[in-house]
Amino acid sequence: MTNTKKDLGIFSLSLNVKDIEKSYAFYKKLGFKSIDGAIEQKWLVLKNGTTKIGLFQGMFPNNMITFNPNDARTVYKDLQSKEVNINFSSGLDSQEGPVSFSITDPDGNPILIDQH
Repeated sequence: MTNTKKDLGIFSLSLNVKDIEKSYAFYKKLGFKSIDGAIEQKWLVLKNGTTKIGLFQGMFPNNMITFNPNDARTVYKDLQSKEVNINFSSGLDSQEGPVSFSITDPDGNPILIDQH
């Protein structure tokens, strides 16, 4: 098996928050600015320099590590070939467009691979 490096892209944390308005106010104090999402839809993506944090109220049961690769389909195939268990996937039935899937590390931490 060839050991090729797969680029996982931008790293961020997706946080399960109880009150998105309070959380957004807190992270604004740390210098974060909203770059995507809608507070009325209960989700925002925030950025400070190269650091990104997603705030999600009621969408995920736990905090998650998130990667945004340019080619999630290749990452998916590579992980399948290495027998990594895929928890869920979406968008893999087409050759282009958005793709997302999740895996779990050995300690139970959820990891989302999300190509926009």
